[in-house]
Amino acid sequence: MTEGTTRRLRLSAVLAILLGGAIGIIGSTQTWLTATLNDGSELAVPVPGADALAVLAPLSLAALALGLALTIVGRVLRYVFAVIAIGLGAGLGWGSVRIAAEQPIDSVAGPVTEATGLSGEAGISGIVDQITATPWPGVTVAASVLILLGGVLVLATAHRWTTGGRKYRTGRVAGTGPRDSIDSWDDLSRGEDPTS
Repeated sequence: MTEGTTRRLRLSAVLAILLGGAIGIIGSTQTWLTATLNDGSELAVPVPGADALAVLAPLSLAALALGLALTIVGRVLRYVFAVIAIGLGAGLGWGSVRIAAEQPIDSVAGPVTEATGLSGEAGISGIVDQITATPWPGVTVAASVLILLGGVLVLATAHRWTTGGRKYRTGRVAGTGPRDSIDSWDDLSRGEDPTS
């Protein structure tokens, strides 16, 4: 595998995780479900993604942070972050698929309670006539797949990635390459004699 191919795979993995996280954040503010009430008013209560799936925003933010961190971490943390990305994608996907397929009553509980004052699953299910899903749960499933695939790609290619920039390295192997004044200061900071 050439260095150019490795760079493209690295960029693809990081962008997939970032894009999935960004879509998840956007989705948390959009209407996922509409609950129609049968209390005589036929009121339609919109349910945003953050209310329908409470972990949506936190998992999406974690994916964004993880994607950014992947650009600077070392090899061991790449593997750790890849596994975390796979877990984030799987968790986000499972929750989104559940809401898209089932439209469960617990996913509309918060907004319906705010609109009617009723609480408890029995009270809410008694007043909710119908729950309709928008495309956003499906869009978030696609975002979770991006995060998951990005994690798998990192796991498969992390050993070929080049290390981060010089400012992220912690030390230098003695006797390798030319030394400059910054290296001498670094040696002094570690308590080593740069003249030896």
